[in-house]
Amino acid sequence: MPAGEIPPMGLGTWQNTGPRCADSVETALEAGYRHIDTAQLYDNEAQVGIGMERSEVPREEVTLATKVWVDRLTRNGVLESTAESLKNLRTDYVDILYVHWPGGTYSPEETLSAFDELVDDGRVRHVGVSNFTPALIEEARRHSQHPIYTNQVEMHPLLPQDEMRRYCVENDIHLVAYSPLARGRALELQEVREVAERRGATPAQVCLAWLLSRQNVFPVPKGTSRKHIEENIGALDLELTEEDLGDIDEIEERKRLISPPSLAPW
Repeated sequence: MPAGEIPPMGLGTWQNTGPRCADSVETALEAGYRHIDTAQLYDNEAQVGIGMERSEVPREEVTLATKVWVDRLTRNGVLESTAESLKNLRTDYVDILYVHWPGGTYSPEETLSAFDELVDDGRVRHVGVSNFTPALIEEARRHSQHPIYTNQVEMHPLLPQDEMRRYCVENDIHLVAYSPLARGRALELQEVREVAERRGATPAQVCLAWLLSRQNVFPVPKGTSRKHIEENIGALDLELTEEDLGDIDEIEERKRLISPPSLAPW
């Protein structure tokens, strides 16, 4: 993995709580994942920490990310909640700290100043944003002393995010794709299923391989069972042809699944 790069496949942990979460994190690390994604809102940071601690994978080999929720984006809120996150995660630092949504108490100047403090003292390696538009990223860049390293957005065959991907490539920002299977809806698409049959793969692997074929895109599918965790990382070994990619690109249906009215900036 090149220096400064994110591992190509991550484990998403939304709606994964309790002992099952710790088990799935440990299983994922054993299976070869080196990117674990959580958030304060998910109420599972402590279980993520337990899973990482139980794993034999050294902490420095894992990209660990969490997100600050919208009611904690004042300076004190960021600093205090991040200290709590680090305690829960059983680590001295996180590799990426995200602004979860550009809403609530978010203030570009105040929020990102607090993020800068955390980077400067080593508790955070990189500043991330989530659910930001290009215009909001530009605003964030003006107020952050450190580069905006990642933008995490919903991305799947029904929401290809072409404009956002071009922007991130042009500005050297990693695009992390959440809900990469469209909460299962993408698995039922005829085009995806036909490619899966041609390649002897699962529909989930096809969706993930399609994302991985995009420059600068890093999916973080959720997985709780060993079967699905191993199935998803198997997409790293699936090479889609230009015909396969074209078939998925030509899907006409467009659907955004996550758009909370009080927070969504689009």
